Amino acid sequence: MGVTPLHIVNARLLGGTTGSLLAIDGSIAALNPSDVPDGTEVVDARGLWLAPGIIDLGVFATDKPAFHFGGITRAALMPDAGPLDSPGLVERSAKGGKPDLWVHPLAAATKGLEGRELAEIGLMKQAGARAIATGRNRIADSGVMRRVLSYAASLGLVTIIHAEDEGLTAGAVATDGEMATRLGLASAPAVAEAMAIARDLALVEETGAPVHFRQVTTAKGLDLIRAAKAMGLPVLCGITPAHLLLSDTAIGDFRTFARLSPPLRSEDDRHACLTALADGTIDVLASGHDPRGPEDKRLPFAEALPGMAGAETLLALGLGFVRDGHIAPERLFDLLAATPACLLGVDAGQLKVGMEADLILIDEGTPWQVDAKRMAAWAGNTPFDGMPVQGRATAMWKGGLRIR
Repeated sequence: MGVTPLHIVNARLLGGTTGSLLAIDGSIAALNPSDVPDGTEVVDARGLWLAPGIIDLGVFATDKPAFHFGGITRAALMPDAGPLDSPGLVERSAKGGKPDLWVHPLAAATKGLEGRELAEIGLMKQAGARAIATGRNRIADSGVMRRVLSYAASLGLVTIIHAEDEGLTAGAVATDGEMATRLGLASAPAVAEAMAIARDLALVEETGAPVHFRQVTTAKGLDLIRAAKAMGLPVLCGITPAHLLLSDTAIGDFRTFARLSPPLRSEDDRHACLTALADGTIDVLASGHDPRGPEDKRLPFAEALPGMAGAETLLALGLGFVRDGHIAPERLFDLLAATPACLLGVDAGQLKVGMEADLILIDEGTPWQVDAKRMAAWAGNTPFDGMPVQGRATAMWKGGLRIR
């Protein structure tokens, strides 16, 4: 049985002009159609924003309630759970959320994510992997990394990279600076990020392989990305709202919810990240969703595991960057949906004819408060606990079918 045609009317398309959208057989058939088939379901958006469903690039758990709350219709799953280093595990992960959530597995670049021996990347692509990733850490061996990049590029896959030089960051839980010194925490210089990026950019220049640095959080790292893009290298980079809104002062009182990877940076680096968001250097805004239970967070800061539950706050915090004038609504959904879709090679992420009808309605003015104890995620380790925010998804469609 086919999907009933859907006509969403009186919507603000990506927060801009008022219009309508027609979806037939699960795909977008027309914007502002003149003819609508008989039997079409009509939904009056009443002036709410209509946007593509969010494609969250690089989550560490399939957490469907949190994703649905946050307007996320597709999630690219990091290879660390498992790890995803075999075709069977990749295939199982790809089926994990259907039919109302698409999970796109990111295959482990090396066996066991140990950085030594290439994993079965070709077979994992056949099993459903949409990109490959180095996981929570980088590949230290430059020879292995070069082979990974070359092989992935030959298969048409992007390599998603974690950028921190482990020689500097080993044992560190914070960034060098006044706060780490005051708290007596083991710390590493922020330049560890730029050093890792510089090595991999040299390999990109050598191989021509496309890469995505999953999180770039320092001024020096972003300067390297800018220079690489100016040279025409196939380089993308991303960030989470945490490194745009919080600096290392947030770890005061040893707040383990603010124990992240990479660690929070200086206020100067935070402002550099906001500049990079506004000028187009940053390509992807992702949640970094990594729910950690009390057994991982209710510990001394240095022993707590890094990570945050980010899926439920991603949209609201992204809308905040629009309200504050850093980016336009269209740019927000390039960051949240269009660019991730292109990187993963899926026909979604844009309000364009032929794209899959993964859609969300957004009330951008609805005020609410982040509450770690009431989150839909299976763990509420958010550094934004208690923060007042605005905007939320009020309805969702996956392939033209209403799921919320």
